[in-house]
Amino acid sequence: MARNLTTRKPWQKKKAGLLPLGLALVSFSTLADTPPFSLDSPWLLGDWGGYRQKLADDGVDFQVGYTMQSAANLAGGYRTATTMRYADQWTFGSTLDLDKLLNWQGGTFQATITNRSGENLTSHINDPRTGGLSNVQGISARGDYLRLTQFWLNQSLFNNWLDVKLGRVTTNEDFDTAKLGMFQNWAMGSGQPGHWRNDRWFNAPISQWGGRVKLNLPEDLYLQVGIYNQNKVNNTKANGFRFDMRHGEGNLVPMELGWQPKLGADKLQGNYRLGGYYSSTSGGNYSSWHDGKYGKTDHAYGGYLLAEQRLTATGGDNTRGLGINFQYIMNDHRTSKLDNYQSLALTWAGPFDARPKDEIGIGMARIHVNHDYAKMRNEQNQGKGVSDYHDMSYMPLQKGSEWNYEVYYNVKATRWLSIRPNLQLITKPGGVDQVQDAFVGGIAGDITF
Repeated sequence: MARNLTTRKPWQKKKAGLLPLGLALVSFSTLADTPPFSLDSPWLLGDWGGYRQKLADDGVDFQVGYTMQSAANLAGGYRTATTMRYADQWTFGSTLDLDKLLNWQGGTFQATITNRSGENLTSHINDPRTGGLSNVQGISARGDYLRLTQFWLNQSLFNNWLDVKLGRVTTNEDFDTAKLGMFQNWAMGSGQPGHWRNDRWFNAPISQWGGRVKLNLPEDLYLQVGIYNQNKVNNTKANGFRFDMRHGEGNLVPMELGWQPKLGADKLQGNYRLGGYYSSTSGGNYSSWHDGKYGKTDHAYGGYLLAEQRLTATGGDNTRGLGINFQYIMNDHRTSKLDNYQSLALTWAGPFDARPKDEIGIGMARIHVNHDYAKMRNEQNQGKGVSDYHDMSYMPLQKGSEWNYEVYYNVKATRWLSIRPNLQLITKPGGVDQVQDAFVGGIAGDITF
């Protein structure tokens, strides 16, 4: 899947800066001194004759990236005919290292605009009356339009013991942020609470007013808590640049304890996160459904575990070798359609000496439907007097578990271009017994401009 937007830590002294999109586009004209498409450059459009690196050294940096994902239904699914769909995302980001630019110690400002477009194969392999649980093209979720994804200030205090971030933020850039894997199916990857509780926890590219406070503890430990204003209009096309807080429905409050050690002589990176969340937004209690309506509403809560570790290094290079990722999600039974989720993934970075930047990944995920939700759907059918799956007024029962499997090979063709062919298997798509297992072939790619 596409990589999630992540936070730069001020004490790491990242090169940063804020440039409007217009300036980024105008700057492309300075490429005369540096040939584009250089295999040694991290950017397709080069270093602009050294100006880009100079800007970075002065505290100004910006990012322009393109990600695409295509998928074809090779067999099975709700619509068994071979179907192919293509989706993509443009990202225009810029940051300011305020220490370098303004002598503002510990300050970083980030602004990011994203634009998604294209079509998603997921709707073709699932019964249209229910929709899917997983998403075989994760980049196609959350709407096809231009939006402001990040617009925040991060301040490091007390010799980097405390971090405070405020502004327009995305939840998964700080909480449940995975580091390993480049899967196309969003059932394996970062920000999993936002996939299985996506009516409360909003991942990128959706931003909301909020922030987080992070305490950096000894021994590679940290503790952080966030608060995010929940407003569903942030997910509508007309509000891609919404700044007001009208129509707010409540707040999401996640808390996370993390440990990020470097283990052994090779300093193998680990990423361990234990967290939970509470949402003050009320939703229908599925077990209270009776006579066509909910008997009561409740707030939502849940918890998660993310554990990933580099297991080996290759020739002393700890960026190469095997890695493992395990995730577990628990959501409350009262208001959540999906009450639990588990995944396990293995990655092999630099599998061949001749291809030290390539990567192989294999993963599996289980998504479980809340029994109370399935019971409610059954009562809805009984109320309408329908029991035949082929009757279009029948609401197919989503129950039990959907399983997702994916294997990919990421080819690092150049420093600025990656290409990832992949194969996916989705068993019982949407949790509907009557839908055939789907076998999907895909290809993803990333370009850094």
